[in-house]
Amino acid sequence: MTAFSGRPAERKRLNKWFIRVPLAVLAIVVIIVLAGFLYLRGSLPRISGNATIAGLEKPVDIVRDANAIPHIFASTTHDAYYALGFVHAQDRLWQLEMNRRIGSGRLAEIFGPAALDQDKFLRTLGVSRTAEAIYRNLDWQTQARLQAYAAGINGFLAHRQGPLPVEFLLIGVEPEPWRPQDSVAWQIMMAWDLSGNWTQELLRLRLSKKLSSAQIEEFLPPYPGDPPRKLPDLKQLYAGIDLNVARLADAAPSALPEGAGSNNWVVDGSRTQSGKPLLANDPHLGLTAPSIWYFAHLDAPGLTTIGATLPGIPAIILGRNARIAWGFTNTGPDTQDLFLEKIAPGDAASYVTPEATLPFTVVEERITVKGAADLLLKVRVTRHGPVISDAIRAGMVPDNYVLAFAWTALEPDDRTIASGDALSRAGNWPEFVAATRDFHAPQQNMVYADVDGNIGFIAPGRVPLRKPANDLHGLAPAPGWDARYDWAGFIPFEQLPRRFNPAGGSIVTANQKIVGADYPWFITSEWAPPYRADRIASLLDATSKHSVDSFRAIQADTVSLVAQGLLPYLRKVKPDDTRITQLLEQWNGDMNGNDYAPLLFNAWLREFTRLIYADELGDLFANAWDQRAVFVRNVLDNRGGAARWCDDVTTPVVETCDMQVARALELAVSDLDQRCGFFKQACSWGELHHARSAHRPFSGKPLLGALFDITVPTPGSTYTINVGRNHISDEKEPFANQHAASFRAIYDLGNPDQSLFIHSTGQSGNRLSRWYANFAEPWSKVEYLPMTMQRSAIEKDAIGKLVLSPAK
Repeated sequence: MTAFSGRPAERKRLNKWFIRVPLAVLAIVVIIVLAGFLYLRGSLPRISGNATIAGLEKPVDIVRDANAIPHIFASTTHDAYYALGFVHAQDRLWQLEMNRRIGSGRLAEIFGPAALDQDKFLRTLGVSRTAEAIYRNLDWQTQARLQAYAAGINGFLAHRQGPLPVEFLLIGVEPEPWRPQDSVAWQIMMAWDLSGNWTQELLRLRLSKKLSSAQIEEFLPPYPGDPPRKLPDLKQLYAGIDLNVARLADAAPSALPEGAGSNNWVVDGSRTQSGKPLLANDPHLGLTAPSIWYFAHLDAPGLTTIGATLPGIPAIILGRNARIAWGFTNTGPDTQDLFLEKIAPGDAASYVTPEATLPFTVVEERITVKGAADLLLKVRVTRHGPVISDAIRAGMVPDNYVLAFAWTALEPDDRTIASGDALSRAGNWPEFVAATRDFHAPQQNMVYADVDGNIGFIAPGRVPLRKPANDLHGLAPAPGWDARYDWAGFIPFEQLPRRFNPAGGSIVTANQKIVGADYPWFITSEWAPPYRADRIASLLDATSKHSVDSFRAIQADTVSLVAQGLLPYLRKVKPDDTRITQLLEQWNGDMNGNDYAPLLFNAWLREFTRLIYADELGDLFANAWDQRAVFVRNVLDNRGGAARWCDDVTTPVVETCDMQVARALELAVSDLDQRCGFFKQACSWGELHHARSAHRPFSGKPLLGALFDITVPTPGSTYTINVGRNHISDEKEPFANQHAASFRAIYDLGNPDQSLFIHSTGQSGNRLSRWYANFAEPWSKVEYLPMTMQRSAIEKDAIGKLVLSPAK
């Protein structure tokens, strides 16, 4: 019987009953959801009132401005850094937990076997062991700063009430006390994020199985204008050594991809409307939710500074004080080398060196794995560094060889963590330069400006000295038993690139080559292409007197010099659809988010790269597929005969570049038609090039990913100033923006409190907070927030004031 059978009166009663029951169930579900929501809102931090906290020396005021940015007013430096730890824990507790676990190689404890490979790699690399050694070697003042910051995090943990943020509840984990060494470990991980030469060494190693050394040099070309690099025959070098390293890079945390980088530039008063310098900075990093950055203002005797911090590290990393401003881009030095070490014949516990055999140093690491037995990992360490092939051992190298890893950031006397406080306190160029002396890893291009009108640039960091006889130049794994490949110290600090008040009144760094042919030291031969730097320089020259508004327009610029250089080849194609011809003829290479032309160009570039080198690379193609703008331009220009790459070696026909350009355009149109219907609104570049700030670990998970990830449409591309790097090898979302300007700032030294900044998500890492994603849309539109340190302006629209008092 159904609810609609029987007599009319009975049907009416049954129908009412069937309506009431679902409504009752729905009401219960709503009540449960509402109750859960109200319960979880208890995890939001208290931002007003008074709190008594152990570990403080004197009361501290934490004023949150209209954008939830904390402004910390303290009577001592200790208390300022204590309060920074406190607010980091208030707003980014889960991020801190993830940062600590990544640095210590303890993800498998909460995520199980799926995270084991990364834990094994990081334990083998020795990030946590190095952090312990670095901390022991630090001066007492730096140790005290790290201790104050850790005490602030732990003070929050001891004081907090209510539930933890939802990630802790869903994963079933409790936060552990923060240690000063955890901050050092996270600083090392940030250096890792800005390094990556070793992956190019692995790529060359793998390519040597398919290509000649000459082909490898064409595929991985030198910096535009530089002569070809001469490498030994890699096939001969590795003859008889079967190396299978495919899984090794997959196990490691990702580092900078091809084409990635950052922008900064500075002009002196002769080139501004105010007569004082202007400085701009936008570091490009992988987009995360919450952002990697957290804004804060510290005000204490001898320490008044505002800018971007990294949760886990007690310092203003990028920012200004009352007298100076500074900005970073990655230099991109070659600070990582792989060494193939030969096991001593008849002695598996030793390896061969140029003079004799040496025993491996062996360290035991116990890894706890959720849902499985603990893993006891025996890490071997050589004179060059840890044996990373032990992390993913099976079949990677022959039994009589291992692969060791040398990296400047693993030095126990590294003092990078000490430099942050000194940078914030510097009041002039000599003090700023002195503060950078301790900045060891990663090497950065630092631009500087001050209220007195000076501008400057320095690239501090430890860069290995490679011997003249080193014919590999750090580009491929070296025989560890050959002394010519050993490092011979580091470039002296006094010899690192620097400029002060240069003629012309401007400095631009965008990861391009920063030294001339007369520079005597080797930094790298793998500089990022100069496209962004060239575009910035041209826009600076286009305006005689700059302002904050003109700098904003430059940061928002989306014209691609790469697209402009390749368009003539595309325009030679005459497709049947005249709309495509008209589109390409009218387009100037601007990666405007509202247009179709940028989407068509990027879809074409994706297909063209596949057509020109998938045949040569075979099974290596998937891991090597990238935009490779310099290589593509060399092929189409037939530089050095590179047009030969257009021929598909798997067919009897000799394909020309014109044929492949046309074929790639056909494939691009077909692909876009399947994805969203070409020439329809959903196919605008901004929609498919949306920026996704990915949550750890929920991104990509059903429902949770949609709830925790932050997605906004964006313009730009890999090679534009307003950058938005996409991974063309991602079949599902090849155009999605995954690596962009994580932070933007414009510093006005004529009126420092008129300076501006923004980052990509919001101050809070708590999904229930209204400050979780409130920066995302203005960030995508290149809008900004005020960067003021004036207390009256801060308190005018403040959303809360929390007074922390020391427990007696």
